[in-house]
Amino acid sequence: MSGGVDSSVATAILKDQGYDCTGVYMKNWSGDDYGLQVDCPWEKDQEDVEKVCKVLDIPFRSFNFEKEYRARVIEYFFTEYKAGRTPNPDVMCNKEIKFHLFLERALAEGADLIATGHYVRKKSSNGAHQLLKGKDPNKDQSYFLYNLTQEQLAKTLFPIGELLKPKVRELAKKYKLPNADKPDSQGICFIGEIDVQEFLRSRIKPHKGDIIDLDSKEKVGEHDGIEFFTIGQREGLGIGGTKEPYFVVNKDGRKNILYVGMGIDHPKLFRKEAVLENMHLIDASMSVQNLTGKDLQASVRYRHKPQACKIESKNNRIKVTFQKPQRAITPGQSLVLYNEEICLGGGIITTD
Repeated sequence: MSGGVDSSVATAILKDQGYDCTGVYMKNWSGDDYGLQVDCPWEKDQEDVEKVCKVLDIPFRSFNFEKEYRARVIEYFFTEYKAGRTPNPDVMCNKEIKFHLFLERALAEGADLIATGHYVRKKSSNGAHQLLKGKDPNKDQSYFLYNLTQEQLAKTLFPIGELLKPKVRELAKKYKLPNADKPDSQGICFIGEIDVQEFLRSRIKPHKGDIIDLDSKEKVGEHDGIEFFTIGQREGLGIGGTKEPYFVVNKDGRKNILYVGMGIDHPKLFRKEAVLENMHLIDASMSVQNLTGKDLQASVRYRHKPQACKIESKNNRIKVTFQKPQRAITPGQSLVLYNEEICLGGGIITTD
């Protein structure tokens, strides 16, 4: 339980259904090691979980995974940015913390199952499990859970996956939960709202380089490190007085050059192909070969509406080809594959 309304309502639903529930808050982050003025909400969040557990008359527990979160999520975050890529720490948090450490600890302490407040669904048949998109298209979180395995799905419940967010708020009031009106959390998983640039600069030293207009080949500005920018980014370039805004279209880490193009729909921002590494398929009996040639859909970032594509393995590379060019396909981000409502799995976008 995060302290938010979604996991609280999920718990209340399960209790109504007759499950013997224990509410667990995971303390994964305080920010103390980074010397930042981070408004870390963990104390308030834990307090909210305790209040909800009291209302629901269930036991409360707290698990501390700060050391592991720092090693497996925060270090990954910095390593990827230092390599010039744009990581997704929420994906890694789910893979390494929630559905690995938390699941293992819960089972070791006697739980039969875990449950979360994710907006996803599970469909099971003959011992096989599928991960489905949440019913609420605005809240679906299957993108973040594509690394789940059959074993993890078998032990997990998603009580609010069939609900729309307004219904969840309504149920929170019905159950008289003290956090019924609490706003949705924002920012990085367990860290909350931070200045990402400031966070990165705590570990990555600025180093100036040129900003080059990809079309004119002329220098149009200076940056203080390509690591601080991502494909498709507009903010922070410091280039004004142009008829249209500039956007980052490419990065050259070796030369420390940031390439930009003018206009939100600059042609160089669009690509039809993406190459993947660390491929994972939720159905262990499935392979890329099984999916080759099939009409699939894929998202290249969270809230990116899945687009028609095909997948193939060629010359030891896994390649996804979209029917139409997609904007800002970014190395380090996850590409997640779908067959309509079914989340098949995905991989990390890498450079060609």
